[in-house]
Amino acid sequence: MTRVQLTNPGEVPDLFRQQFKLCDVKAGETIVVLSDMGTRKEYVEAAFAAADTFKANIYEMKVNAIPSWTSVGVETVGACKGGVEALKAADLILAMHVPLFTKWMHEVRATGTRVQMIVDHPDDLKSQMSTPEVKRATKAVTEFLGKSKTMHVTNEAGTDFYAEIGDYPSLCQYGFADEPGHFDHWGAGHCYTFPNEGKANGTVVAQPGDIVVLPYNRYIVDQVHMTIEDGYITSIEGGLDARLMNHWLNSNKRSSDDRDGHAISHIGFGTNPYCRWDCIALNGDDVDRSNGAVRGFAGNFLFSTGPNTQGGGTRVTKGHYDLPMKDCTVYLDNTMIIENGNYLVPEMIAKVEPRAQQ
Repeated sequence: MTRVQLTNPGEVPDLFRQQFKLCDVKAGETIVVLSDMGTRKEYVEAAFAAADTFKANIYEMKVNAIPSWTSVGVETVGACKGGVEALKAADLILAMHVPLFTKWMHEVRATGTRVQMIVDHPDDLKSQMSTPEVKRATKAVTEFLGKSKTMHVTNEAGTDFYAEIGDYPSLCQYGFADEPGHFDHWGAGHCYTFPNEGKANGTVVAQPGDIVVLPYNRYIVDQVHMTIEDGYITSIEGGLDARLMNHWLNSNKRSSDDRDGHAISHIGFGTNPYCRWDCIALNGDDVDRSNGAVRGFAGNFLFSTGPNTQGGGTRVTKGHYDLPMKDCTVYLDNTMIIENGNYLVPEMIAKVEPRAQQ
């Protein structure tokens, strides 16, 4: 199913102006549009128009690779002489492809450059645009997560997952890049950390309606039963979805004894009430329609496998699996913060402003 775009193309520059305000763009700042051969031309034009409104300087840097969710860590700019140095000199990068798990982005952010990823459909940029209230709630969850030493997750399907945390930082995305060195994703909203090395154990059972957003972008149709021992998935059992998961992780092994793709990667929770769990049912399986929504819908438990460089680790692998799970119950240091997919702590709930749904 392909849905007709509901956002008038003439609205897109104004959406970028609203986003630039959230990103605290100032007159005289330098903005770089990091694009590739697949970038929407109208997004580049909208960014240029918005920059004029804020009296900011802007230029486009176009690379000859097209990184995606199924090829995270592609260095793109890092392979081009002078590219990283140019980005370090910028105030804000508008990354119009997926720059996650790259060395160059880690280096650039360390200098204070802000990075705003823009990869979603225009309808979703509009309907899922964040607010300062989403930032406040996301920060509240992240602060609580950062002080916690344990995470325990359950669901009615049989999940009983336990992780020791605290060795890696607690990170967040709230939809806009307004602070020095901050990376964010327009249309998303979640917080996450990584288990201490070797300290994740238990059982994770994904059930119908949970989502494999990376790499397949589909609702799970039958239960997937995963056993985790000392930080690694040791078995994946079930029907079609288990076969797909086994295939993806095994096909990305660099050698027969490579276990990196089966390691537990980031674990966290969605915080953006403007994101929709049912987006794939509404809009089909076009990845442009679910980049931010399925990772950000409020109260989901986002379970993943593979790399941990985003948190400062050294594990690099294409065996990355993102699995947002609905209706889980989450405990941090034995305090229940989410029950059946709903936040219990008022400070962690973002108040919703009325807006038209796309």
